[in-house]
Amino acid sequence: MQIDEIPKYESYEDSGADWAQTLPSEWAVEKAKWLFLRADRTVHPDDGIVTCFRDGEVTLRSNRRTDGFTNALKEHGYQRIHEGDLVIHAMDAFAGAIGVSDSTGKSTPVYSACVERTSNTLNAYFYAYYLRSLALSGYLKSLAKGIRERSTDFRFADFAKLVLAFPPIDTQNTIVRFLNEKAAKIDKAIAIKERQIALLKERKQIVIQNAVTNGLNPNAPMKDSGVDWIGQIPMHWEVKPGLVAFTENRRNNVGLQEQRVLSLSYGKVIIKSLDKMTGLVPESFETYQIVYPDDVIIRGTDLQNDQKSLRTGLAKDRGIITSAYICLSLKNGYNAEFFHKYLHAMDISKSIYRFGTGLRQNLSYADFKRMPILIPPRDEQATIIRDVSKLEEKLEDAISIMNKQILALLEYKATLINNAVTGKIKVV
Repeated sequence: MQIDEIPKYESYEDSGADWAQTLPSEWAVEKAKWLFLRADRTVHPDDGIVTCFRDGEVTLRSNRRTDGFTNALKEHGYQRIHEGDLVIHAMDAFAGAIGVSDSTGKSTPVYSACVERTSNTLNAYFYAYYLRSLALSGYLKSLAKGIRERSTDFRFADFAKLVLAFPPIDTQNTIVRFLNEKAAKIDKAIAIKERQIALLKERKQIVIQNAVTNGLNPNAPMKDSGVDWIGQIPMHWEVKPGLVAFTENRRNNVGLQEQRVLSLSYGKVIIKSLDKMTGLVPESFETYQIVYPDDVIIRGTDLQNDQKSLRTGLAKDRGIITSAYICLSLKNGYNAEFFHKYLHAMDISKSIYRFGTGLRQNLSYADFKRMPILIPPRDEQATIIRDVSKLEEKLEDAISIMNKQILALLEYKATLINNAVTGKIKVV
């Protein structure tokens, strides 16, 4: 449904609020302090912790996830949250951490639990939609007094001064039903596209792994590689230790003025901005290694705690990188892209983990020297990379299209919500 196809209210009047020039004539406006009270309740001994997330879900922490939180040693000032409360996260409200609790439990005092001042006049879900729309448009951030890095204070005292739209309760209920239905359909469409993206990414990894371990010819005669985690390989391929193809990059940066600092991010070698390395810029870069194009960069530390993999990258630019990374250079005639993808396939399958040593399973150049690697003929290495790159490009194009479609759906959803809760459209 196109938004401009939805009917409008019969007449509009000046709202008197800076977030909307006009509102439907039948709507009122009111300061939040005359609509809401902040609840002040004593917690119960068996209360679970309620968390307000940036996507607007307010629920018991145990319902969603239990890791990644900082737990207070003493729950000083904790309050009770009831199911149905409108909850505002004072520190994260600007990012959308506003919603209606689906659970009863306890929360940190940084949350405001808001309840209606007069019975049967407010639909908490309407105001959750409404406030999140204001937040995600940047309006709440513009009002905030306390500005912190990546965070903005929006406490109940600030909320109380906010002038809010105040439609009749029947209108609020109608808008909530409409938005719940539309949002559910949009979210379902987004979830389908996200699953399709995941399948495309999985397909991409399978293509790479099959190509660098089995070649491009599915009918090629095969033989046992002698390596349990590799299995069979084309008859004319060889299995050799890594020292046959790799040398360790030990080019120290002593005496050079190299400004391009590199790092590894999600499987890509990136150029770091020194301006964003506040407090992290070393006094000297002399201990850094010089990296040249086609060096394979490996993060070899802490394998046991790494769940994301993507610890391998291929340098496209000259630069310097901290000595915490392993830099592998390929010997003459070996295709750097092929061996990068081979190590990347080992990374994704976690086969690379078996070579880690020490308590934290770290990797060193010595591990790569003894690591079994597959060596196709050199011309075949180039052919494999050429064909795989073409297929990767097609898959990446498909993923890009779906990401754009998801973005369009999110933008449509945000616009629909904003138009409904500010009366730009009349829903029935």
